Parts: sequence; structure tokens; C-alpha cells
Amino acid sequence: MDCYAILKSLVDQDTSAVVICDMDHKIVYMNPAACQRYAQYGGAALLGKSLLHCHNGKSGELIKRVLDWFAVSPTNNRVHTFYNEKENKDVYMVALRDEKGALIGYYEKHAYRNRDMTPFYELT
Repeated sequence: MDCYAILKSLVDQDTSAVVICDMDHKIVYMNPAACQRYAQYGGAALLGKSLLHCHNGKSGELIKRVLDWFAVSPTNNRVHTFYNEKENKDVYMVALRDEKGALIGYYEKHAYRNRDMTPFYELT
């Protein structure tokens, strides 16, 4: 079983945008939802570019500060960064770590608060 393929599929099936960055803030992966969400900014063409170029100076400094905090301890792994009232969601910056707990990057997680009204187990 290919662990990479399983993890890629897990991220790709997420309906929320997932943008994964390395320690230099380079965008190393975007799931399909992220490519669509950020299409007006280049979508998949953002791969390999710095996430900091997509944010203003203040946001960039906050991102760097959180990454520094992640590096302090392997238990520092998630920070609530803002609430988007229009989309009724919380946004978090989440640490990515290797098997030994070393910080290797980060991603942004969107947690929507709207209840999913799809009927349970609907297979249509």
C-alpha cells in the first residue's frame, strides 16, 4: 500500500482548500479545492511560489511568527488565525512534522460551521 497515494487522496478529497508550505513558505502542494478557490490569483500556478507573496506585510509577519512558535516545541501545532463571518468558518495554521517530530512545514485548515444538510448515507 502506497502511503503517499493514500495521504494525497485524503487531502485531494477534502472540499476545503488545503495549501501546504515548506519551511521557506514555498507552496509545495494545493488540493483541487485550493486550486479552484485561488484561481483568480493563479490557482495551480502558485505551486513553487512563496505563500508570503499572497499576503500583505502584516499577515506575512504573523505567519512567520506562528512558524517560529511551532519550532519552539513539538506540542505547538495549531493556531486559530481568524474567523471568516461571510463563510461561517474558522481558519487555523497547522504544523506539519516528520516521524521524529521535527517541523517540516505547515498548512492552513478551514473549519466550516454550517451544518451539512445532505441526507445521511445518500449515495446518489
